[in-house]
Amino acid sequence: MSLEHTQTQTLVSALVERANRDPNAVAITFIERGEHRQITTGELLQETSRAAANLAAGGIGAGDLVILVLQHSLELIYSFCGAALLGAIPSIFPFLTEKLDSDLYRERVKLLVEHSGAKAVVTYSENFDPLSDLLNGLDVQVLDLSNVQRPMSGIEHGTLHPLASLRAGVGHWAPNISPDSIALLQHSSGSTGLQKGVALSHRAVLRQIESYGAAIELNPGKDVIVSWLPLYHDMGLIAGFVMPLVTGTHLVLMSPFEWVKQPGILLDAISQHRGTLCWLPNFAYNHLARTFRPKDGLDLSSWRAAINCSEPVYAESHQMLLEKLAPYGFSESALTVSYAMAENTFGVTQTKIGEPPRVDTVEIAAVQERGEAIPAANGKRFVSCGAAIDTVELRILDSDRNPLPDRRVGEIALKSEFMLSGYFKRPDLTEQAMTKDGWYLTGDTGYLAKGELYITGRKKDLIIVGGKNIYPQDIEAIANRTAGIHPGRAVAFGVLDERLGSEKVVVVAEAIEGADLAQAERELRANIVQETEVTLGDLRFVPRGWIVKTSSGKHARSDNREKYLRDFGN
Repeated sequence: MSLEHTQTQTLVSALVERANRDPNAVAITFIERGEHRQITTGELLQETSRAAANLAAGGIGAGDLVILVLQHSLELIYSFCGAALLGAIPSIFPFLTEKLDSDLYRERVKLLVEHSGAKAVVTYSENFDPLSDLLNGLDVQVLDLSNVQRPMSGIEHGTLHPLASLRAGVGHWAPNISPDSIALLQHSSGSTGLQKGVALSHRAVLRQIESYGAAIELNPGKDVIVSWLPLYHDMGLIAGFVMPLVTGTHLVLMSPFEWVKQPGILLDAISQHRGTLCWLPNFAYNHLARTFRPKDGLDLSSWRAAINCSEPVYAESHQMLLEKLAPYGFSESALTVSYAMAENTFGVTQTKIGEPPRVDTVEIAAVQERGEAIPAANGKRFVSCGAAIDTVELRILDSDRNPLPDRRVGEIALKSEFMLSGYFKRPDLTEQAMTKDGWYLTGDTGYLAKGELYITGRKKDLIIVGGKNIYPQDIEAIANRTAGIHPGRAVAFGVLDERLGSEKVVVVAEAIEGADLAQAERELRANIVQETEVTLGDLRFVPRGWIVKTSSGKHARSDNREKYLRDFGN
């Protein structure tokens, strides 16, 4: 897939070109509460122009940062694209949910505004007064969504005006957007308050889409992307939103909150709309498999790539989903993996389309003690994330930042044409993350074998027990399949055991009410020893809701460690 045949140089020009070429083409099918609403490219540009006009009336212009505190909705899409149309910088902040403390949430919004110098925060009427009071005294304005989406003078709601007038409007809003100007801000999820804003240029985003599109063999005329992913996360924002809009690929979009409650709606959407591409974090494979119920008429034969991304990948999860869905046309060849991160816009690697990923079995002791991935008949299994996509270079570095050979575990570093311009207004963080010769230090650990990347964990999350490197996600995976523990509600980390002079492995797990906890503990301890060759130092069963998670649903291990030390001592 190439964008070279178009005049596309910015996200704005891509949006306008698609509407000009075929204003009646369906851009988005938005699923909400069972209703499937289709938005054409012409309607999308009209609503985007409406939002841009009203943002401009509020004083927003090119280069201004606009933080969107909105639910997963069409209004969020229009506001995001409207800000981009002005040459402003849209940034989506996770919306407040019942799991998040409201006071802490608003304080994080304030901290973000203070550190980023945001010009505006767009939110709902009910949040207007609390946020206005909170941000009082800062050089930022809070904008009510009802005003951002109000009809512009001369435009009737629901009436598609001639594209000539829309083009004139677009030219008025964004006359000279440079391809090298910042297109958007992505936020790396974190639980410590202020999140790092990853600044990405128009050129970087478009080059990523071209490169990654080629890796997944994207065909805009035939492919249908189906997504439930939140738009504040790089996987949802780029793969499940920006890429289909830029390339003209039909996007079927639904709320992540509806999907979590009714995971089957994703399969229904793939069947109904003949979906071909869908990105899923590893937990979603388990969630879909556990909750699946046989359904007449379900046809998943069109689903050519289920792309596992954003979390450590487990072969068992792939197999679990395959066993459930194979009778409905889902093929093993559709199982693929990508390693991605916001700092590289999105995709870094991708396994071959049409082939299941390789699984590498290595000696447990060699990985833990010497950082060597030695092939073995039995041992630890790592799933390949594939080869680097076009223009991406990969290195594995030792602790002194020297390159390592194949099958040696170290920190993953990368270079590409679509890396971040920097952390927004945080040159200190940018400098920490980059080497002097331009390599980005991911903080992830892994190894290369036959040109493919295998992820072993996060450098900062490593638990070192008696000189052995233990990856907390491995311990958590064992806990999550233990009877009596809520799946996805267990966290592992290391705590110094002064008596031993080394760390001990700690697991905090939310228990299912009425479960046999003694049996659960016996099973968990036995499986941890069997699968990792270390013993569990401490296990605490806690009530539902105890575990702290980030806004994107990942474990905030450092926060949970501090909470454990406060509640249970060392």
